[in-house]
Amino acid sequence: MQPSSAESRSATLAALNEFVPRIYDELRAVARRFLARERADHPLQTTVLVHEAYLRVARADARFAASRTQCLASASLAMRRILVEEARAAAALKRGGDRRRVCMETLAPGIGPASTEFLALHEALERLETSDARKARVVEMRFFGGMSCEEVAEAMNLTPRTVERDWQYARAWLYRELTRDGPESE
Repeated sequence: MQPSSAESRSATLAALNEFVPRIYDELRAVARRFLARERADHPLQTTVLVHEAYLRVARADARFAASRTQCLASASLAMRRILVEEARAAAALKRGGDRRRVCMETLAPGIGPASTEFLALHEALERLETSDARKARVVEMRFFGGMSCEEVAEAMNLTPRTVERDWQYARAWLYRELTRDGPESE
């Protein structure tokens, strides 16, 4: 018999409440990496980003598995989505924002690009997800979550070598997408 959505949500909350206190410092480190490259007047602070991510995972992530790596992966994805929403709001034409391409040289695990570049990366990652969701998830965990290949392999039930290959492919694919010629938003 399938658990009800209330039972599933209760299990998610129980798992989160078990893991979050143990990895709170790691979640703050992930949030700091995200915010380190944001604009100086960014409205979110590290603690706020961690807590907002927790609330989103607790409300919506029925796929959450009771493990440290799954908790980190889910929270990292939630943080990414929060910052994408913030970047979109900041880049709205009524606020004078503009989008730019992101330089792939800045793509190192756990270091996030500035808001305007964040949108370009996010949109390219969405395109990758339509062609290969697994590789996109590897990027999310490695780049946005700052997770090691071994941690990603554990979270996704893959071998570390498969994660390495997916990471290499995804970086090359994203580089091509983000550096190709032609107007981006016309």
